[in-house]
Amino acid sequence: MHDKMTKKDIERMEEEIEYRRLVVRRQALEAVKEARAQGDLSENFEYHAAKKDKNQNESRIRYLERMIKTAQIVEDQSDEDEVGLDNTVTVYFEEDDETETFKLVTTVRGNSLKGMISIDSPIGKAILGHRVNDRVTVKVNDGYSYDVVIKAIENTVDDGTDSLRKF
Repeated sequence: MHDKMTKKDIERMEEEIEYRRLVVRRQALEAVKEARAQGDLSENFEYHAAKKDKNQNESRIRYLERMIKTAQIVEDQSDEDEVGLDNTVTVYFEEDDETETFKLVTTVRGNSLKGMISIDSPIGKAILGHRVNDRVTVKVNDGYSYDVVIKAIENTVDDGTDSLRKF
């Protein structure tokens, strides 16, 4: 797996694990207990729903623990004039004669619908470490590539509002 994550990503995951263990687990166990007390389990929808919720919570905890264990830690620091993690970047696509702006993030926070592009995506890999006015070739695969020009880099602060991608 080896997703690239920052120390902040790991801290957020650890906070979620703790919350799920201390709060969600307790609530799920109580819901199962209450549903079980209602009698016949074979036709008890509340019991089956409570068990499903409990199992989903435990599965999420295991998933997060595995992500942390296999994570590749990357630095979120970059020079002021260099494309780095958590920077908002404006890029000119020469082929389409269009300009787009997006935020460069780690793989677990990537969400193209919200304008958050992963550093492992073809464009993320290509522009990482470049500067304003650099012309960069983005290689999508062996048969296709395109050129972009970096127009602006805004150093944005990761305030923790970007949630981790849920699976």
